[in-house]
Amino acid sequence: MASSDSLADKVIEGDVRATAQLIRRVDDGDKSVFSDLAKLYGHSGRAYVIGFTGSPGVGKSTLVDRIIARFREDGKTVGVLAIDPTSPFSGGAILGDRIRMQRHFLDDGVFIRSLATRGKFGGLTRSTADAIVVLDAMGKDVIIVETVGVGQDEVDIVNSAHTSVVVTVPGMGDDIQAIKAGLMEIGDLFVVNKADREGAAKTVREIQFMLQMNPESRRSDGWETRVLECVATQQKGVEEVYIAILNHKRYLENQGKDRLRNLERNRVFGQFMDLFREGLFERALNKVGGQQALDKIIEDIVARKNDPYHASLESLNRVLGG
Repeated sequence: MASSDSLADKVIEGDVRATAQLIRRVDDGDKSVFSDLAKLYGHSGRAYVIGFTGSPGVGKSTLVDRIIARFREDGKTVGVLAIDPTSPFSGGAILGDRIRMQRHFLDDGVFIRSLATRGKFGGLTRSTADAIVVLDAMGKDVIIVETVGVGQDEVDIVNSAHTSVVVTVPGMGDDIQAIKAGLMEIGDLFVVNKADREGAAKTVREIQFMLQMNPESRRSDGWETRVLECVATQQKGVEEVYIAILNHKRYLENQGKDRLRNLERNRVFGQFMDLFREGLFERALNKVGGQQALDKIIEDIVARKNDPYHASLESLNRVLGG
């Protein structure tokens, strides 16, 4: 097994085993890898990150599979982070998305990793940002992040991706859900998959109407959000989706540089705040007596011996010395 000190160097050299080991330790919350991540950070910032989000059953994994193939045809290396629901038995990712993309496993130019949500809201895991850094430093040209598919909790993909693709299908009522979820604001591209179903054209019109009517979805940077149809299982419309992604990339590079800077700032801010909050919580937990003391506080609240309002204030006063 590679030592912790050598993992970063091996990742930079493109070592697949070291990359897998480091991402696994990141996903496990192993803080001993922070020095490796710090070293890799200086080698990141070059990959283009694409996020795919949408409700379960819309065919995100199939579409991602086809998009991977198109990038490979153009000679681009691809890293994929599939955010899976946490297994109720092992606590790890269920790996369904990796199974659906298995034809790429023997391709040295593709690295696929599933990450477990572990209860993290927003569709992304706490370790996603770190895993993106690892794959970026490994030298991947494109990194695709596919979110877990929990609908309204997926809007934080915008903080990690340069291009956000919202996938839906006819007849699921995703148009109403999208308004509630804020997905209208984050989508750079909307894809109506399974467009061979009845009602596809109607779904496209509804999304276009909502984009026009929703002020928050109008791009202040001049990008016009597109709504596309495809049938990923039959390869229909996939090329149009691929070209639209490339067009958005060119737009950001040529005309959307302010937005690129804002995207990077938001990504860094989110990553910093996650790490900061995590560190604060751990130190605060130690000051109130650790996990056993926390369990006692919760038990007292459940038993109505205390309430969450006073209990939280009392704990804060112990932490802050107030």
